[in-house]
Amino acid sequence: MRIRTSETEQKHLLIAWLAISFAFTVLIKRWMHFRLGWLEVFLLSAVTVGSAFILHELAHKFVAQRYGSWSEFRMDPVMLFFAVLLPFFIPFIFAAPGAVMIFNPYLTREESGKIALAGPTTNMALAMMFLTINHISNGFLYLIGYFGMLINAWLALFNMIPIGVLDGKKVLAWDRRVYSIALVVAVLVLILAVST
Repeated sequence: MRIRTSETEQKHLLIAWLAISFAFTVLIKRWMHFRLGWLEVFLLSAVTVGSAFILHELAHKFVAQRYGSWSEFRMDPVMLFFAVLLPFFIPFIFAAPGAVMIFNPYLTREESGKIALAGPTTNMALAMMFLTINHISNGFLYLIGYFGMLINAWLALFNMIPIGVLDGKKVLAWDRRVYSIALVVAVLVLILAVST
């Protein structure tokens, strides 16, 4: 399957990735008092947090296109503005850089559920990848592994909450058994991440 994209989508992805990475850089430097320099913390954020959000959204896109949908990522300028601004004032960040816009009036409930599940499943897989990096590395790579597994584990579980626009709602509407299994796996991944 050929992945379809556009210059607009590529620009939106890049801006969202950089903005989220910068926002978490400010959060980490201002409130966690890391001894790492700004550039190192930005790299840490880009590889862990930035990839967690962007790859989550791209997973939705790829599965949606597999089902014949038009799907492209679009950043949310207002949410990105607040994400970048808040860490300067409070030790908290609400990160919603944007979403994949999907158009296909003929999608079934099962297809919508699978598209939704792709995001959290990607984060679970990334959490395990970063867990491996954490266990076999030290120094800066160890930090990348540590932050990567925590961010992805939290993001996977959060998105499985079955409310609002979160992925869990569509997965649950499709199949309660699949939802239950995915939720249990997300909880186990998070427990593994926080206990490491």
